[in-house]
Amino acid sequence: MPAALSAQPLSGADLLQRFTALDNFLIEHQPLWQPRPFVHYPSLPWEADHPELADWLRAQSLEHAEQAHNQPHRLAAPAPFAQLADQAQLLSQVGALPQQPAAVLPARFNVDVPGRKWQQIDAFARSLTFTQTPQHWLDWCAGKGHLGRRLAHSGGTLTCLEHDPKLVNSGQLLSHKLGIAAQHIEQDVLAADATTQLHAQHTPVALHACGDLHVRLMQLASATGCQQLAVAPCCYNRISTPHYQALSQTAQVSALQLSLDDLGLPLSETVTAGARVRRQRDQSMARRLAFDLLQRQLRGSDDYLPTPSLPPRWLDKSFADYCKDLAALKNLPPPTEQDWDQLEQNGWLRLAQVRNLELLRNLFRRPLELWLLLDRALFLQEQGFRVRLGSFCSYQQSPRNLLLLAERP
Repeated sequence: MPAALSAQPLSGADLLQRFTALDNFLIEHQPLWQPRPFVHYPSLPWEADHPELADWLRAQSLEHAEQAHNQPHRLAAPAPFAQLADQAQLLSQVGALPQQPAAVLPARFNVDVPGRKWQQIDAFARSLTFTQTPQHWLDWCAGKGHLGRRLAHSGGTLTCLEHDPKLVNSGQLLSHKLGIAAQHIEQDVLAADATTQLHAQHTPVALHACGDLHVRLMQLASATGCQQLAVAPCCYNRISTPHYQALSQTAQVSALQLSLDDLGLPLSETVTAGARVRRQRDQSMARRLAFDLLQRQLRGSDDYLPTPSLPPRWLDKSFADYCKDLAALKNLPPPTEQDWDQLEQNGWLRLAQVRNLELLRNLFRRPLELWLLLDRALFLQEQGFRVRLGSFCSYQQSPRNLLLLAERP
């Protein structure tokens, strides 16, 4: 790797070069990012090799972890933290895609769209610079079709594919009101008959289609002969297989094997949550960590026991009832009388430690996400596309701000 990288979109030979560098980096440091602090107790495997860093992180407060969460690379932590942070930052550099000037749209165009979502849609649309002007947009997993309408406003017809019939109906009404020539179709894009909806003259677009949904689009668009497509992926862990199935030939021979837990790492930022949501999240996690201490005692086993996502109303229970009911839900022996206040406090103490230990793991969020995106880029390149990978909006507008633009020569 060069000592410094220009912050440009990636294309051509740069895609493979960056993938190879990221692959080496992630494999070399796999013991640091793969173990989840939430699951491992009383210590993580890497702590024996880096005791000073482990002790320092464990001594920090929950507030410290919250402040450092989105920018862990700025942390003045003991070695090897700063060196890893510098490497991760260097390998994660990707420039912004060029954008067209802002379009003048009727005010009613963004009615019914939350402000941040509209910013993402507009930035996505302005980043679609293809050699040939698209004639027929295909909005994949379209919802109500807000993205497709934004694109079709500048010209071209529009087809929107969406699984939810309510969204299909709402979208068709909106398109009619706004005078957009659009066809909204109810379609499960993972079903076998989805192939009938995609044609070579289509330019498919997908903004934050999860896991298998955007992978399916890339596979079908390649097989159908589409000349252009644009995909901003999301939720890499929303897949039907227990482990990641690499797409490109290059990634298929990599030694890096990714579980669903691994695939969730790039999605672990909290950028937009309000104070109430964060408090509720913290209380839920502190209780789960406290229950984890209890279940180890009840089972006589020092292994983590996964627990299901619980409705928010569970937080209204007393902590003792919460533990007793969760033990019953997991078919564990009824807890004997405990010092419930102390156990709950231990959960909060453990939460602070877990959150701070996660700061090391968080250095690898963007490198892993970029590895996954480059696997997709290399797959499209293998299918005969020229591919560009760059950001289309700010991190504050969406952490999932990277866009794949593919066009056949």
